Amino acid sequence: MINSLGMKTALYAGSFDPVTNGHLDVLRGALGLADKVIVAIGVHPGKIPMFSFEERVALLREAGEQAFGKESSRIDYTSFSGLVVETAKTFKATLMVRGLRDATDFDYEMQMAGMNAGMEPEIQTVFLPASPNVRFITATLVRQIAAMGGDVSTFVPPAIEKALRLKLKK
Repeated sequence: MINSLGMKTALYAGSFDPVTNGHLDVLRGALGLADKVIVAIGVHPGKIPMFSFEERVALLREAGEQAFGKESSRIDYTSFSGLVVETAKTFKATLMVRGLRDATDFDYEMQMAGMNAGMEPEIQTVFLPASPNVRFITATLVRQIAAMGGDVSTFVPPAIEKALRLKLKK
């Protein structure tokens, strides 16, 4: 499906707190499906993230440039606090990309895809299975391991590992 701008736009939403190698794996797949990918970073007033929205954008941008080189110019960043399907509509996205690690993710994401399709039938949800080498990575576990002094270097890009170390020193 192509939007009125003549190009395929995908929206990839998440908290990205912090961005992990798993997130980059899904983002790589999204770049293969669309001309432009909007990374929508969840900002919720009731939650206090480890990294601010601005820090997450900067870290995503740096990790994306390192991972995708010139292809990173096809990625834009925004925040969202309401319905992700409304954010997709705002950017004229025709695809919403969701990463899947396991059957638990699949069950939850199928419910969300059904609800989103009920609200906006023109926006298609696309599931991308995580590559086996990153399937087990979650941002929550990365934060916990880093907070306990563990080595997260195999789970996150180098810039994110450095940012975690600096953040946790404060």
